[in-house]
Amino acid sequence: QVQLVESGGGLVQAGGSLRLSCAASGGTFSSYAMGWFRQAPGKERAFVAVISKSGGSTYYAGSLKGRFTVSRDNAKNTVYLQMNSLKPEDTAVYYCAADRAYGSTLKGRVTDYDYWGQGTQVTVSS
Repeated sequence: QVQLVESGGGLVQAGGSLRLSCAASGGTFSSYAMGWFRQAPGKERAFVAVISKSGGSTYYAGSLKGRFTVSRDNAKNTVYLQMNSLKPEDTAVYYCAADRAYGSTLKGRVTDYDYWGQGTQVTVSS
């Protein structure tokens, strides 16, 4: 059983930056591909980014590539999401998730992930 705890959310002005962290415990962190998702009020949870078990491969939602960067530190059991040039439409609860990833395919569906954090709120003011 993997436990995930996100941190780093908050209130930021449009154009600003935030770095989210997700600390994992209770499992072998390097055995999991790690994804980030977000859920805005009244909307479904949406894929943001994913990083492979080793950190060597990443994949982003098309509209976010170039502004968001996912990374991981397997020695610290932590995955990060660097968010730059934030816009009001980025306002959402951000979740990290772990995929057992028996293969090498990076996945973007909510149902592909086995463990979830509780989420951290990001609010971008205009």
